[in-house]
Amino acid sequence: MRDATAPPDTPRLRVGFLLARRFTLSAFANFVDVLRLAADEGDRSRPIRCTWQVIGTNRDPVRSSCGVAISADERLGDPSRFDYIVVVGGLMDEIARIPPDYAAFLHEAARQGVPLVGVCTGAFILHRAGLMQGYRCCVSWFHHDDFLEQFDGLHPVSDRIFVVDRDRLTCSGGASSAHLAAFLVDRHIGKAAAQKSLHIMIIDEAMAADDPQPGLPLELKSDDPLVRRALLILQQNMDVPPSVAQVVDRLGVSRRKLERHFNNSLGLPPAEAFLLVRLSQVRLLLMRDDRTISQIAAETGFCDASHLIRIFKDRTSTTPEAWRRGHLSDPIQAQPLDLNT
Repeated sequence: MRDATAPPDTPRLRVGFLLARRFTLSAFANFVDVLRLAADEGDRSRPIRCTWQVIGTNRDPVRSSCGVAISADERLGDPSRFDYIVVVGGLMDEIARIPPDYAAFLHEAARQGVPLVGVCTGAFILHRAGLMQGYRCCVSWFHHDDFLEQFDGLHPVSDRIFVVDRDRLTCSGGASSAHLAAFLVDRHIGKAAAQKSLHIMIIDEAMAADDPQPGLPLELKSDDPLVRRALLILQQNMDVPPSVAQVVDRLGVSRRKLERHFNNSLGLPPAEAFLLVRLSQVRLLLMRDDRTISQIAAETGFCDASHLIRIFKDRTSTTPEAWRRGHLSDPIQAQPLDLNT
C-alpha cells in the first residue's frame, strides 16, 4: 500500500491495463471510470490521486468485442512502475491468442511482486499463463463450465462478486469491475473516494468480495447473501443438483444456520427451495420446442422423464407437455408455474 500521507499531487494508486483481443469494453470502462472519478475533485478527471495507462507491445489499436478499438498509451516496459497490472479479458476463443510478450511481462510482474488482476475472462488468461496455481479465482457464473473444461482440477469461485487472494485479484466483469476497482480505491486512497466514484456512476453502494453474483433470474428472490449464494451453487450444478449437505459443505456453514436463513428469507427449507428452482428451470426449457422431456429431465437433475412428469404434475396439476402446448399455442394466456403451491 502506498503512503496515505504522500503529497496530494503524488499518485497513491497506479494501474496498468493489458487488454486482450476482443476484450469486454464495459468491464474495462467500469474499472477505469472508478479510478478516474476517485483521482480528482468532482469529475474533473485529472490523474492526481491515481493514474492509469493502457500498455501493450506497440501502439496498434486493440479491438473490443463490441468493435470499439483502444490504443496503448505506453509499451510494456518495467511492471514495477505500477501498483497493479489489470488484465481485461473478453471472448473465450481469444484467450489462447495472448501474445508471448504479454505472458512474459506478467511473469516478470509476478516475480517483482506486482499484484495481478484478472477482469472478466482475464482470470482465464492468468491461469493459462501459469500464474494462478494455488490461488482462488473468481469467474462469472456464465463461464463457470467453460473454466472447468479448460482448466482441469481447478475450482473457480463463481458465487461471489470478486475474490482477493493475496496478490491475485479476480472478478467476473461487468458491474463487478467497478466494485473491485472501488475496493482498490478504498485500500489506497480512502473510503470516501471509493463511495464518491460509485455514487457518481449511479451505483448505490460498494459490494464486498463475499457478496454473491446476481446470477440467473430466480422466482425466489432474496436479499440474504447466504441464501443467494446457496441458490447460485444449485444453478451452476443444475444437471447434478447438490444435496443440502453438499451445499452446506461448500458454504462452510452449519446445516442449522442455512435452514434458519432460508426460513427467515423465503419461508421455505433449503431442499424445498432447491426443488422449486429446478422446476423453474424446467419451465424455462419447456418454453422452447427444441428439447424433449427426457433432455429437460437430464438438464435439471431428474432421474428420467417419468420422474420429472410425476413431480411436475404433483406441483402444477398438469404434465410438462400439456404446459408446453398451452404456452406455445397462447403464450400470453399460458399460466406460469406457480412456485408457491
